[in-house]
Amino acid sequence: SFLSAAAPDADLGVPLGLSCAIFLVEFSKPRVRRVLKPAIELLAGIPSVVYGFLGVVFLVPLIRNYLGGPGLSLLAGALILGVMILPTVISISIDALEAVPRSYREGSLALGATTAQTVTHVVIPAARSGIVTAVILGMGRAIGETMAVIMVTGNALDLPGSPLAPIRTLTSNIALELGYASGKHQKALFATGVILFVMIMILNLAATATSRRRAR
Repeated sequence: SFLSAAAPDADLGVPLGLSCAIFLVEFSKPRVRRVLKPAIELLAGIPSVVYGFLGVVFLVPLIRNYLGGPGLSLLAGALILGVMILPTVISISIDALEAVPRSYREGSLALGATTAQTVTHVVIPAARSGIVTAVILGMGRAIGETMAVIMVTGNALDLPGSPLAPIRTLTSNIALELGYASGKHQKALFATGVILFVMIMILNLAATATSRRRAR
C-alpha cells in the first residue's frame, strides 16, 4: 500500500525533458535558448507546496471531471512529479548534448544525413551517458518528494487498481504518521526511511558511475 509515483512520472517527464533539451541545443536560435533555459531552470526554485497547490486547484478537478475517479490519484501525482523533474532532466541533458563535439555533427551532415538523423543516430548516442545521469537524478528527486504528492495523491492505504485511484507514497506515509507513531509502528516508519535512503543511494551511485564512464 506504500507506492511511489517515481516510475510513472519518469515515463512522463523524461520524454518531455529530453525533447526540450534537444530542441534547445539542436534546433532553437541562440536568442531563444538564452531566454528559455534560465526560465526552465527557474522551475527548480519553486517550492514543492506550490506545485501541490496548483495540482489541487487545476489538475485534480480536470482529472475528476474528464477522466473520472476522485481526482486525487496516482495520475495526478505522476503528472506533478513529471513537471517537477523537468529542470533537472533538461539542464543535465543540455550539458550532455552540448558536450558532443561539433565534428560529430559536421561529419554526419557531410555524409548526407539530415539534421534529424544526425540528432537521432549520432548526437543522442554520443550523449547517452549524460542523458542517463539526468534521468537517474530526476528519478531521485521524484522519489524523495513529499509535500506535493501528499496534496494530490489522496493518501489511501490501498493498492491502486488504476491510475485514477488514490495512493500513498513512502515519503507521504512517513510524514503523515510519524507524529503519532510509537513502538513497532515507529520502527516500521523508520524501516520505510531506510528503504528510501537505500533507493536514493543506489540511484546516486548509478549516476556517479555513469558520469565517470562518460568522463573516460
